[in-house]
Amino acid sequence: MGRITEDLIRRNAEHNECVIFSLEELSLHQQEIEKLEHIDKWCRELKILYLQNNLIGKIENVSKLKKLEYLNLALNNIEKIENLEGCEGLTKLDLTVNFIGELSSIKTLQHNIHLKEIFLMGNPCADFEGYRPFVVATLPQLKWLDGKEIERSERIQALQNFPVIERQIREQEKAYCLRRAEDKKEAQRKLQEEQENKEKKSRPGFDGHWYTDIAAARPSSVENKDHLQASEIQEGEYTKKKLDDCEDDLEFWNKPSLFTPESRLETLRHIEKQREDQEKLRGKKKKVKPPRTLITEDGKTLNINEPKLDFSLRDDEKRNQIILDLAVYRYMDTSLIDVDVQPTYVRVMVKGKPFQLVLPAEVKPDSSSVKRSQTTGHLLICMPKVGEVITGGQRASKPVKSTSDRSMEQTNKRSQKVERLEVDPSKHSFPDVANIVQGAKHVPRRVQSEPTFTPSEGDPDFEDNPEVPPLI
Repeated sequence: MGRITEDLIRRNAEHNECVIFSLEELSLHQQEIEKLEHIDKWCRELKILYLQNNLIGKIENVSKLKKLEYLNLALNNIEKIENLEGCEGLTKLDLTVNFIGELSSIKTLQHNIHLKEIFLMGNPCADFEGYRPFVVATLPQLKWLDGKEIERSERIQALQNFPVIERQIREQEKAYCLRRAEDKKEAQRKLQEEQENKEKKSRPGFDGHWYTDIAAARPSSVENKDHLQASEIQEGEYTKKKLDDCEDDLEFWNKPSLFTPESRLETLRHIEKQREDQEKLRGKKKKVKPPRTLITEDGKTLNINEPKLDFSLRDDEKRNQIILDLAVYRYMDTSLIDVDVQPTYVRVMVKGKPFQLVLPAEVKPDSSSVKRSQTTGHLLICMPKVGEVITGGQRASKPVKSTSDRSMEQTNKRSQKVERLEVDPSKHSFPDVANIVQGAKHVPRRVQSEPTFTPSEGDPDFEDNPEVPPLI
């Protein structure tokens, strides 16, 4: 039996961030709901409510939904229109394929003044003579009935013939109520017969054989044979039970039945029973797998690739490290990957499935690094080696020298050498101080001006002018 719970409403309110008090639209179709409850308390702001294809037998607990505009109750077990007076804003009501036989109950919708459209096709009342004129005359606010627009002339004619049509509807309702009462009695009788048959089947000796305890009188050899055949007997019983269930299922679906609320409920119960039986069979068939052995009792590490991923392992001699490229699924979340690097092996858990690989050399787990490509999704694990180099099948330990170690060695070598001063001048040339300044200096080329001629006293053309001051 499906019920309306807070968790169910929240799961169907993802578009409103799972907040239910301010929810305006809710879809609860195909949930096998048998009773309409809690919605008017939890979702007061609802405007659209989908409840089609359930097993709801009565309209209830929706009167407080003042803002509700559209209510879909198609394909349910409703037999009467009721409890919708409080839905003041209701404009559209869908009751397609239900079991409404009391057409006069539609008068309760006269208080819903905003109701413009209603669907009643597929109900027993839709087969009544005068069904459409009765609905049109009873609900003057309607604009559409069963997807067809109500014309003004149709409404006038329905109002004129309303007294006659109402009498016809009353008579047809009485006849339907009598048939419905007989159907209920028949369904109750069948239910009692089925319960009695189940009780008979559960009694001992139903299959024609009576079993007694004769184990004390049997010899030991017979008991041993029975013990050996126990598994075969159990398998035979399981097969027989499965065949019986298949026969019962075929008999149920081939049995003719009326289309009534009881038959729909009976079908639901049968389907639920089938589900329970299948779950029980699956539970029996399921065997708990033992945990996979990653390291043997002797301490030997195994190579395992349970997720079946492609990988490549290469030795980078230049950087003295081992690189593992694991082709992890591109669109898988990184949180589902767990990497564990050990000195002699590496283990990667991909969605709980182990990938384990033994390394050809010892590595440094603390200095290892892991990266994942954003384009391919591949996992790249770089593991530096612990100062060992593989040479021709034999391992020769060769320390890896860093730049700081090399500089220290050079300084030590220099300090070990004895430095002595040389006094012999022949072995060492000193600079000549006298020749530091060169005699001929390099004069840059310049445009020389013409030499100026100054007359002297010995010149015959010289005239001494006393008024001219002497040249300094």
